[in-house]
Amino acid sequence: MSTAIDDDLWSAVGDPTRRRMLDLLLAHGGATATTLSERLPVTRQAVAKHLGVLDRVGLVHMRPAGRERRYEVDEAQLARAIAQLSAVGATWDARLQRIKRIAERIQSNKPG
Repeated sequence: MSTAIDDDLWSAVGDPTRRRMLDLLLAHGGATATTLSERLPVTRQAVAKHLGVLDRVGLVHMRPAGRERRYEVDEAQLARAIAQLSAVGATWDARLQRIKRIAERIQSNKPG
């Protein structure tokens, strides 16, 4: 996948409201924009816009449910996002360990 798609995915999950929406969708097996707006401190229109962002990056999929649209999490795409986050975390852990070793070396070489 291209970097732009990954950036879009990261941008989508970077918003706390969208993360909360994903939590709610996972907890309830899906929901409508109306249902989500009842559980969040944002308007239904704002929920619909957030769902649009999540849909564009493939984290949720919409299916018609009567007059409403029901959104569900795409667990494969969510797993991809989690894997990316884990990889970045591992990279930063390794960097921080190198910095720690350098700092310890500097500290041990200081005259006492």
